[in-house]
Amino acid sequence: MTTESLSQDQEREVVTLIRDSREAIDRELSKTIVGQKDVVQQLLISLLGGGHCLITGAPGLAKTLLVRSVAEIFHLNFQRIQFTPDLMPSDITGTEILEQKDDGGRELQFVKGPIFANVILADEINRTPPKTQAALLEAMQEHQVTVAGKRYKLEEPFFVLATQNPIEMEGTYPLPEAQLDRFMFNVLIDYLPHEEELDVVLKTTSQKSEAIQQLFSGEQVNKFQDVVRKVPIAREVADYAVRLVEATRPGREGAIDFVNQWVSWGAGLRAAQTLVLGGKARALLEDRMHVTTDDIRALAAPTLRHRVLLNYRAEAEGITVEDCIDQLLSEVNTNI
Repeated sequence: MTTESLSQDQEREVVTLIRDSREAIDRELSKTIVGQKDVVQQLLISLLGGGHCLITGAPGLAKTLLVRSVAEIFHLNFQRIQFTPDLMPSDITGTEILEQKDDGGRELQFVKGPIFANVILADEINRTPPKTQAALLEAMQEHQVTVAGKRYKLEEPFFVLATQNPIEMEGTYPLPEAQLDRFMFNVLIDYLPHEEELDVVLKTTSQKSEAIQQLFSGEQVNKFQDVVRKVPIAREVADYAVRLVEATRPGREGAIDFVNQWVSWGAGLRAAQTLVLGGKARALLEDRMHVTTDDIRALAAPTLRHRVLLNYRAEAEGITVEDCIDQLLSEVNTNI
């Protein structure tokens, strides 16, 4: 559910607020997070664009801390769900219980699960069976859950961050492609450079982290998302985003040779929508009111890395998705 339409003066106020608050956001996050600027920007773009993120990274890289810190800055209700093999769908969405009434009668009462929050951290989502993974699908797509035939709307804004551990795959249930496509970005968190890692060690072993100051309300986040969609984009820039996504699909007329050789399945329509919407959010964060091809190119990797499936030939030759995306960016002409 979106907020009511904003007037032009209100839109200008929101744009100014986003622009002026960018440094404040970085300052507050620096109290708990060192480095990871690209990761932070992609999370903010996803939040402003109203999308969800899949976060891939090794243990101990502050994934949970980063998500919690962002939730605190935007004064959003945060819930962490640890996904395990025995987790049931009702453990996420909630369940009905039989409650004793004052008059001696009984009635079914719905008890809300942790999904009823603004920011959900689905920790190690690939450790739970598909039936439980699917409990998130309706919430992510429709912003509602259905229990015992009744629909319950989720509070806006609603933002799902799901983490995956890329190094320990035994006993996991990889997310199906249809579910992966519902994530706006696949954000990679890697180890910090030596100097930044040293700063983290010194900082966390000498003092407690400062409290993060709340900068925005949930209502303001809804307004941000409304304004992002109104950022203008030239038809030529949107055309570049669509052509970039189309180029990932093998077997098409005029398909690039390396795509036919290495890719078994390309990105769908949601990828182009993500590039355009993410480009609009990035433009605002960069203090611009128009989208450029640089915005599209900067978001190509987080948008496509979980939507492009490589075949066995690519794996045998040691080709990664990142290699394919880099080559796509070099071969697909902007024509602008």
